[in-house]
Amino acid sequence: MTAVPEALDLARLQFAFTVSFHIVFPAVSIGLASFIAVLEGLWLKTRQPHYLDLCRFWSKAFAVCFGMGVVSGVVMAYQFGTNWSGFSSFAGAVTGPLLTYEVMTAFFLEAGFLGIMLFGWNRVSERAHFAATLCVAVGTLISTFWILASNSWMQTPQGVEIVDGRVVVLSWWDVIFNPSFPYRLAHMSIAAFVVAALVVAGTGAWHLLRGRRDPAVKTMFSMAMWLLLIFAPLQAFVGDLHGLNTREYQPAKLAAIEGLWETKTGGTPLNLFGWPDMAAETTRYALEVPHLGSLILTHRWDGEIRGLKEFPKDERPNVPLVFWSFRVMVGLGLAMIAAALAAVWLRRRGALFTSRRFARVMLILSPTGFVALLAGWVTTEAGRQPWVVYGVMRTAHAMSPVSAQQVQVSLLVLVLAYCLVFGTGIYYLLKWLRVGPALPGGGPSTRAGSRHASPHPHVAAHAAPALSGLSGRMDTDSAHAS
Repeated sequence: MTAVPEALDLARLQFAFTVSFHIVFPAVSIGLASFIAVLEGLWLKTRQPHYLDLCRFWSKAFAVCFGMGVVSGVVMAYQFGTNWSGFSSFAGAVTGPLLTYEVMTAFFLEAGFLGIMLFGWNRVSERAHFAATLCVAVGTLISTFWILASNSWMQTPQGVEIVDGRVVVLSWWDVIFNPSFPYRLAHMSIAAFVVAALVVAGTGAWHLLRGRRDPAVKTMFSMAMWLLLIFAPLQAFVGDLHGLNTREYQPAKLAAIEGLWETKTGGTPLNLFGWPDMAAETTRYALEVPHLGSLILTHRWDGEIRGLKEFPKDERPNVPLVFWSFRVMVGLGLAMIAAALAAVWLRRRGALFTSRRFARVMLILSPTGFVALLAGWVTTEAGRQPWVVYGVMRTAHAMSPVSAQQVQVSLLVLVLAYCLVFGTGIYYLLKWLRVGPALPGGGPSTRAGSRHASPHPHVAAHAAPALSGLSGRMDTDSAHAS
């Protein structure tokens, strides 16, 4: 049964809204979990107290993001039964087990050791606590593996056959390791590290601008910039490989990304900018670079790329949306690479921690990781349309028999609930990041109770102004325990 267009559009909008809220929290959690594990490892190796302060400080931020990610993920999953029962009935034999594997291997690992990571200080041995932190970090990566396996199968399905209108699995190996899975797994994992690096860098920049130059602030800012220097260029390399894979398995998506309508022989130009006109089947005001499209997308001077006119009109995605979301992602990625290179130059001059201009730039750039992440997700998912399982099942056939009014009501309820719940969570998170890690010898995440604590009262006195800026935070005992 084909869905009513109005109900279909609203259901897609609702899913886009919930997944946009959801994806940012796991992305931060994945990056922060590994960052916290590195910090704890450095503390165990060096016994430098600022590593412990950073570990505890970012553990609280991780806990908030992890909690909001779990809640938003549950709400998103409910929609498979409410709005997308057609998809669940058709492809449940694939998506159901994969999501079950994610819960049993990743979520149980994360949830099982999260309590020890947050509240196990001085209750278990140092090695046991570090092992728990590593388990949480590994669990986030395992979760990424299974979620991307499921979503990648929807992009490049294989290993199944359709029997009586339902998917039957022939090979789980082929289902999981489908053609786009390795590239999309690497792309998403690196994106999570980039997002976390920018959050850490932005927090460090905020405190540098406020005059803090203590080891904790300088360390987290320095580590974040090193991470950005490694992962931002690596993301560009993986993105190139992903583009080659998309050209082979999803050529209509690639044509939409490039705003390319005609298949040109002898070399394809690259449309840097323009406005794709789907009605006129042309990209207006296009700024073209001859042969660059062929070089980037085929690695050959005269490589051929199929144009959108080779595909039926009802099998083309929303070209302007895909075209511009891709350019937002790439443009921000280039800005991140430039910032990482600028950090190297400032580091060599000894001005990384004293340049207020660069600190302001990093503070402005800190949320762009989320924007680039969402833009990339829009490119991927909108570019797959009108298919929910590419080339196999149309999105219109995946919807439940619900009315537009029913979807409107549920969408309104979700918008209000999300603004209240996640707005509160984000507000608390930002307040906590503004406070920052502990000052030497004391502060908001003081090491009181630690067997390695060495408080200095005269330094702790300077932490009072910072403490006064945090309203409604945890009580002292809870803060120390976590």
